[in-house]
Amino acid sequence: MADIINKYFSRLSERQREQFDTMLRLYPEWNARINVISRKDIDNLEVNHILHSLAIAKFHQFSPGTRVLDFGTGGGLPGLPLAVMFPDTTFLLADRTGKKLKVAGEIAKECGLTNVELRHGDVAEIKEKFDFVVSRAVMPHPDLLKICGKNISAVQRNAIPNGLIALKGGELGAELGHLSSRSEVVTISNYFSEGFFKTKKLVYTTA
Repeated sequence: MADIINKYFSRLSERQREQFDTMLRLYPEWNARINVISRKDIDNLEVNHILHSLAIAKFHQFSPGTRVLDFGTGGGLPGLPLAVMFPDTTFLLADRTGKKLKVAGEIAKECGLTNVELRHGDVAEIKEKFDFVVSRAVMPHPDLLKICGKNISAVQRNAIPNGLIALKGGELGAELGHLSSRSEVVTISNYFSEGFFKTKKLVYTTA
């Protein structure tokens, strides 16, 4: 059971609870076949991976009709947990590694997620526009924005301006550099009390 997720998101529907429970069951099964999460960390799936992804849901509630690109999704993180949380938002999960994307696709199907699309290939080749790009520990922030900045729409439909929301760890001052003036850095332990989050950050940068 997704007890820790339920603790922080008490208003989930029964359907959403079932979807998170399915996710918690399927990731270890798939990970034994195709390594998408460190095998030494799979026992910490709920906190270190799914709840971590949901820090974005604590930071911002996507408006219905929002389009989100998950840049370098790997096995579907943070995109799949966010797709459960926001059924009226559409998510494009993109990654270069086909076998990891296969895991994301199978878990999305088993969870009954109809708001998820998968794209195998170089994210730099994606032309569509999105309200937000999300990412989890993919590459340095300036490099990320350089690649995906073209994909952020100028049309606004949310309470905050469109932009990039990335989950990161450690000291970010040097990495953000000239982006600091248009970025907001949130310590994820503001949302979740587990020790894992003490060094984890969410970085929101406007386009």
